[in-house]
Amino acid sequence: MKLKTTSLIFICGLLSACQTANQTEVIAGEDTITPLHQDGKHKGRFHNLYPGKKTYPTTCETDCYPMSPKLQCETGSENCQYVDEQVVPQLNTGYTVRWLGHAGFMIRTPNGEQIVFDPVKEQYDSPVDLAFRLASGFYRQPGDWLTKSELKNLDAVMYSHIHYDHFNKADIEELGNKPRYLTPLGMADNFPTGGFNISEMAWYAKTNINDLTIHALPAHHFSNRVLVPFIYEDNDKDLWNGWLLEQNDKTLFFAGDTGYSKHFKDIQQKYGDVDVCLMPIASYYSEESPDWYRYVHTTPEDALNAANDLNCKVMIPWGYGNSSWKMGDHTSHSALLRLLHMVEKMDAKTPLYILNEGESISL
Repeated sequence: MKLKTTSLIFICGLLSACQTANQTEVIAGEDTITPLHQDGKHKGRFHNLYPGKKTYPTTCETDCYPMSPKLQCETGSENCQYVDEQVVPQLNTGYTVRWLGHAGFMIRTPNGEQIVFDPVKEQYDSPVDLAFRLASGFYRQPGDWLTKSELKNLDAVMYSHIHYDHFNKADIEELGNKPRYLTPLGMADNFPTGGFNISEMAWYAKTNINDLTIHALPAHHFSNRVLVPFIYEDNDKDLWNGWLLEQNDKTLFFAGDTGYSKHFKDIQQKYGDVDVCLMPIASYYSEESPDWYRYVHTTPEDALNAANDLNCKVMIPWGYGNSSWKMGDHTSHSALLRLLHMVEKMDAKTPLYILNEGESISL
């Protein structure tokens, strides 16, 4: 009887360890924005700051994807590497940026904190992973990933929103419960249970890790996490954020998934010119609903205009690449080709620095 009791206690202990409750705090309040519908059928759901029909400052109409000698590709504009020589901007910010692929970035701050944005190691969580592979016949090549040392010494993991290509529950167990998790409002209940320390943040809320200040900022997007979008009841129940890191008077901005809107000018007016801007340039194209795709994803020319609104000292684009999902894009590198074309056509003044997956730059 004693053996059975001891075994039962041991098993319960294991189960308890596997189900350690997460710790969740909400950072909101004065001078922050919680953009909720107050009435109607969307009552209690989040919305964008500037909804409604959009007009865009610049739109590429024809010949938007000319090939460039700056890319070496296996076939057409697929499976490419950016090969042009680049001048590293002398900004002396202290930030080191490594692109993991798609929206994932590993950031080392001026004082040594290690931060990761939107890490997704391979494809999607199950069962969407299998469904996507069967429906499309496409499987994303894994991007770069964190080293054992980085995993061991992470200070924070920051998510922009709950879409599968930005938030993968399967990766969270590997990331572990040592780092602090920073998310938009409402997102904590999507986490597995395991003793994770989660801070949900309203727009314009701020928090600190040591002397690193982290600001949660608006984006122009939407949220759901279902097999069939726009049908189930989780539409826009969780917010979507951009993020600004600030340390030693130097700033780094991660836009998250976003369409172009006035929120970029708002951010510049509130925080001043931004040193380093990580800007999305992909997933804006769809023959079925071209207006809607662009409404929630910046085109390359939209990203350039947004970088101008922010007065970015350097813009690093993301969303294209050999480990992208090509959601709405023509090829793995079509968005980058369009960006290179529009930089010249628009005579854009914001300096660019182009990364291949796994590459890093100290700025």
